[in-house]
Amino acid sequence: MKKILVVLHQSTSKTGLVGQVLRSFGYTLDIRIPSVGDELPTSMENHAAAIVFGGPMSANDGDTLPFIRQELNWIETALNAQKPFLGICLGAQMLAKVLGGSVYSRPDGWVEIGYYPLYPTPQGQQELGHLRCVYHWHKEGFELPQGAVRLARGDRFANQAFRYKNHAYGLQFHPEIHRKAIKVWTERGAEQLSFRGAQPLTEQLQKYDLYGQQAANWLPGFLRSWLQCDRIAQQQVISS
Repeated sequence: MKKILVVLHQSTSKTGLVGQVLRSFGYTLDIRIPSVGDELPTSMENHAAAIVFGGPMSANDGDTLPFIRQELNWIETALNAQKPFLGICLGAQMLAKVLGGSVYSRPDGWVEIGYYPLYPTPQGQQELGHLRCVYHWHKEGFELPQGAVRLARGDRFANQAFRYKNHAYGLQFHPEIHRKAIKVWTERGAEQLSFRGAQPLTEQLQKYDLYGQQAANWLPGFLRSWLQCDRIAQQQVISS
């Protein structure tokens, strides 16, 4: 199978560099947007992997936004399929919530909008390599779920990346970002640049010039390894 299920949260959302890399690998993207009425599959039988991207809503909105509840329920289905699963920003928070971790905002109001340091843990060195500063746009973080392995931490939000079993990953940062997307996001979310800790557009673009290529160089290797994790798991089952 060469089809990946992609969950977006707004009709204006894009898959960015992540989509570009996956298409370069020969995959097609089956994009679903539940917030505009798209249905999610009842199984992963026809998909090789799944990605849930970010969005301005909260993983805690399941009681007020029906499509968030739909996605939270569906993530359990995706995880049970034992196929590669990736949550990005809101997607990572939703993954953490489904696994029993809480999603929260900081009591002091600090957010991460722009580029901030990333500190891979010893367990995360292989997956995250030399990444040291990555792009964020979020005001909430998540607790590390029980049974998950922390892959990276941050200064303001302790959990920046984690792995659950062999096939599910959550990234608090945005590996899909590129220069044009930064300009679009800061234009559409201009009021959020006044939040405590948010960086102005000029600083974001300056740091993109410093760190953007490093993340772009890292991304293909990470995605290739992620897509192979189900094969590794199957081999482990066979060998046992």
